[in-house]
Amino acid sequence: MAIDRVLNSDSTGAAEETYNASLRPRTLKECIGQQNIKDKLSIAIDAAKQRSEPLEHILFYGPPGLGKTTLAHVIANEMGAAIRVTSGPALVKQGDVMGLLTNVGAGDIIFIDEIHRLSAAVEEFIYPAMEDFKVDFTVDSGLHAKTINFPLKRFTLIGATTRAGLLTAPLRGRFGMLYHLDFYTPGELTEILRRSAEMLGLKCESKTLELIAARSRGTPRIANRLLKRVRDYSQVKGAGKMTLDIVSKSLEMEQIDTLGLDELDRSFLRALIKVYNGGPAGIEAIAATLGEERDTLEDVVEPYLLQIGFVRRTKRGREATPAAYAHLGMAIPKANERPVTQQELFEEQ
Repeated sequence: MAIDRVLNSDSTGAAEETYNASLRPRTLKECIGQQNIKDKLSIAIDAAKQRSEPLEHILFYGPPGLGKTTLAHVIANEMGAAIRVTSGPALVKQGDVMGLLTNVGAGDIIFIDEIHRLSAAVEEFIYPAMEDFKVDFTVDSGLHAKTINFPLKRFTLIGATTRAGLLTAPLRGRFGMLYHLDFYTPGELTEILRRSAEMLGLKCESKTLELIAARSRGTPRIANRLLKRVRDYSQVKGAGKMTLDIVSKSLEMEQIDTLGLDELDRSFLRALIKVYNGGPAGIEAIAATLGEERDTLEDVVEPYLLQIGFVRRTKRGREATPAAYAHLGMAIPKANERPVTQQELFEEQ
C-alpha cells in the first residue's frame, strides 16, 4: 500500500530539487547546525586556500535530508570552485567516469551522491584518480586492447552516503576527511525555518515555526517541506497568514503527530507490536508485511525511530520499546493473538 510521506528515499526530483536549492545556504556562515563539522571545514578550507591547493577528499555520511549535498555546494562556493554533481547509480561503466574526470579543471569538485552504490569496476577505476590523479583506460579488447594513461588535474572528490557501512574499506580509506551528520535540535530547525520563511516572504505568528520544528524529525529537508505544505494550507484556509491553529490543522491533515511520526512510521511500529508481538522481527519480514522496500525502512523510517528510542536493534531483529507502546496507546500484546491484516496496520488508532 503506497503512502505519501514527507521524506522518501528518492529525493532527486527536479521540482523538489529546485525548491530545495532556492533555500540552501551558500556559505558556512549561513549554515545552521552541525557546528563541529563547520568549524573543521572552515579550518581545512582556509588552510587549502593559503597553500593554493585543493581540499582533501571528503566523505559525508548520515540519514537523508541532513545537508550532505548542501555542504558540498557550500564547500564549492567557499573554495571558488566549480562543482560537478552525479550519483553512484549513474556511473555504470568506466567510460562514464572518464567523461567526468577528463572535464574537471584544477581545484574543481566532484560530488558523488549515494557513493556506496558504485559498481566494483567503477570503484576500483577511481582509486588511482583519487590517490595519484591519473587513470589507466583500456581501449578496445582482445588482441587489439591497449591501455592509455590519462593524467588528471588535481580535484576534490566529495562523497555522500546514507549507508556508510556498505562502503568498502579501500574506498573509505581514500577519503582524508570523514564527517557524520547528526540530527538537528528543535532550536536549530526553528532558525532554519525562520530563514526559509523570510526568503519565502511568509507571515508567521509566534510559536508557529517552533511547532513545525518540533515535528520535523530533526531533519531540515522535512522542516522545509512541511513549511511549504503549511504555506499552501494557510494560503487557502487562512488568508495567507500562518497561525497556530492553521499550522496544527495542516500537520493533522498530513498525519504528522506530535513527535513527527507519519503513518508509515506508525505502521512500522504497529507491525512490530501486532504481528510480531513487539519483536524481535527481521527487517525483511517487516518490509513484506508492510508492502514496502527494505531500503525505504532502513534509510527513511528506522534512523529516527532508533534516535528517539522507539525501536532497538538486536542480533535477532528489531524490537519495539515500551516508549513505542506508550506513544501509540497500546498495551503489550499477549501471546498467540490473532495476526492483523495489512489494512488494519495502516488504519489510524
